[in-house]
Amino acid sequence: MKVKTILISQPEPKVENSPYSELEEKLKVKIDFIPFIHVEGVSSKNVRQQKIDLSQYTAIILTSRNAVDHFFRIAEEMRYKVPDSLKYFCQSEAVAYYLQKYVVYRKRKIYVGKRTFPELTPIIKKYKTEKFLLPSSDMLKPEIPKQLNKIGVDWTKGVFYRTVVSDLSHLEKVFYDIVVFFSPSGIKSLFENFPDFQQKDTRIAVFGNSTIKAAKEHGLVVNIKAPAPETPSMTMALEKYVKKENKK
Repeated sequence: MKVKTILISQPEPKVENSPYSELEEKLKVKIDFIPFIHVEGVSSKNVRQQKIDLSQYTAIILTSRNAVDHFFRIAEEMRYKVPDSLKYFCQSEAVAYYLQKYVVYRKRKIYVGKRTFPELTPIIKKYKTEKFLLPSSDMLKPEIPKQLNKIGVDWTKGVFYRTVVSDLSHLEKVFYDIVVFFSPSGIKSLFENFPDFQQKDTRIAVFGNSTIKAAKEHGLVVNIKAPAPETPSMTMALEKYVKKENKK
């Protein structure tokens, strides 16, 4: 079946000429972005109930832009002046760059991983005398605590924000040829919004093994998978599939 419409279950990228806009133009398809999940910050009172005193930590581990935003939000709510001596360990260059929204980059001690959390851990391991705080969501990837415990550093997890299911009731009678998921939370949101969802002619695209597993557990047939050796990104996987289907 030909593909004319694609729904991406994430916010629209805030960059010009994103890979998706190029894909839309190249394949002559319509691509919509509707987040199936969103993030809500927890209160400073809730953070205190987790027995977290920001002044006790000498280093912060930041895995995402959300972690950056909510750490500084909580610091402000607690009227805590973040010291210049605080060390920042950022999972990727994108997270480190985003940190500039809150601190003068060249005046801070900032350590940057390549892209994944396992690539950041050797850097963290060199600083075993630090007390690390990991501001995170309520849905922390299991590999992160495992990695930190393995290298034997003194660290504490703080839930600073939560992943919440979005209201998708406006999509009840809307059909897309392909729906794209990037996390098990997105799959969960689909079925919380539409418990009786039937896939029928909708093609399902998923990114990552945990998302594939969640899709199959909910009885979905996965038509498009990424990353794969020949299609490391979702846009590449979509392009390959759509070109093949639209030639028929």
